Amino acid sequence: MTPLFPAINLGMLLGHERLYIKDERQGPTGSFKDRQASVAISMMKQVDVTEAVVASTGNVAIAYSAYGARAGIKLWAFVPSSIPAEKNREITLYGTEVVTVDGTYDQTKTAAAQFARSKDVFLDSGIKGIAARESMKTMAFEIAEQLASIQSNDGSSRAIVGERKWQSPDWYVQAVSGGLGPVGVLKGFEELLKMGLIDKVPKIACFQVTGCSPMASAFKLGSATAATVKHPQTDILALATGDPGDAYQVLFDNINRYGGIIDSVSDAEAFHALHAVAKMEGLSIEPATAVAFAGLFKMARDGILDPEETVVINCSGHTFPVEKHILGDMASRNKRLTSERVGAIKEEGVLTRVEQLDDRVKSIAIIEDSPDASRLLRRILQAQGEYIIAEASDGVTGLNLIRESQPNLVILDLMMPGIDGFTLLDKMRADPELSDIPVIVITARDLTIGEHNRLRSNAARLFQKGAFLDTELVEDIKSLI
Repeated sequence: MTPLFPAINLGMLLGHERLYIKDERQGPTGSFKDRQASVAISMMKQVDVTEAVVASTGNVAIAYSAYGARAGIKLWAFVPSSIPAEKNREITLYGTEVVTVDGTYDQTKTAAAQFARSKDVFLDSGIKGIAARESMKTMAFEIAEQLASIQSNDGSSRAIVGERKWQSPDWYVQAVSGGLGPVGVLKGFEELLKMGLIDKVPKIACFQVTGCSPMASAFKLGSATAATVKHPQTDILALATGDPGDAYQVLFDNINRYGGIIDSVSDAEAFHALHAVAKMEGLSIEPATAVAFAGLFKMARDGILDPEETVVINCSGHTFPVEKHILGDMASRNKRLTSERVGAIKEEGVLTRVEQLDDRVKSIAIIEDSPDASRLLRRILQAQGEYIIAEASDGVTGLNLIRESQPNLVILDLMMPGIDGFTLLDKMRADPELSDIPVIVITARDLTIGEHNRLRSNAARLFQKGAFLDTELVEDIKSLI
């Protein structure tokens, strides 16, 4: 029963208030692969398996190693040599014999199978095994129960047939490599539907990286067979599975039955999403999970999601130190307090140096009557670490704030108490001291042609609430200032 909670900031950013995160990072080893490992290792123990082989890009090997150690089963983990060293060390920590293969994940799977045959050791069969699909369906059970509880009036979690049904989302979103997760989740929702606990099976959105997207490429062509990608070109190694095997056929058939998409995003889009989720929701995720969030952003941008639809996104993956190519050399803004003299620094000297740490030189005024929207805008700006921010919740107070602080930029809502945004803009343009301050208008209102023309002469930029990403706003702010 991992947490399911609303993604409030991302939801406002995308214009989708019913966005929920299924936080699979809260499993014992930090990924939804714990579900698979707990069932698979239990089954091995039940039939007296004492030694087993598994192929993995990291998370499966970590989960199997932890559960194997507890169950007293020796594991051989075959992994590509390119997986992060942090994951490799954790696999080894549990006492697993790690075999690194200089090749792709598909070549790693082949080597694992050959080793298991030659040594007559049990080989975990992944999606082809009973444990995989049966374990992953529990995620569907939890989501349906949790959604019903969240959206009930009293917050209770009762779900007795005839009293109150559980609830399925409209969309389930996940990044995929071999496709095991969504196949099992679909199985769970289908069983709930047959039992009468839910009314529908959700649409499934699966995302891969463009450098290794056999499923997405086949789906775009309407093909039920995915061609193998022999040489994956991606830094997100956990998703570098060139041959998805049986899973794609299952997903293809189910998406045709229930609806959904399989698409791809670039590594760069995923790394941007990684930053956005951390800065907007306070969640540290690995690049493979960031692919799912990047796919979600793409769906919102392309108009695939209805604002009223309920969306659940699988947030999985063991968090490890982020590689250099994700953050870059200049990502850190660490500051040091130094003294020209050796010895104790006087208190006033320390205070002076602390004050000097604040290198923000540009100021922005946010005039917005919605506390949630104002908080989101402030958070987007704070994540840049470059701006002094002042806020007002109505037009009259906002105009006084602008006159007093003379900000470098104003972010303005149109519909406010007191005087509205149109009137405030007119007053700014009529005031010689304020007329040159650039204004970005952000509104949820559908504007008439006349209102568009009125804003065009007074505002530098116009954004519709829920129809922009943080990078677009920040880029425009930097260009205007």
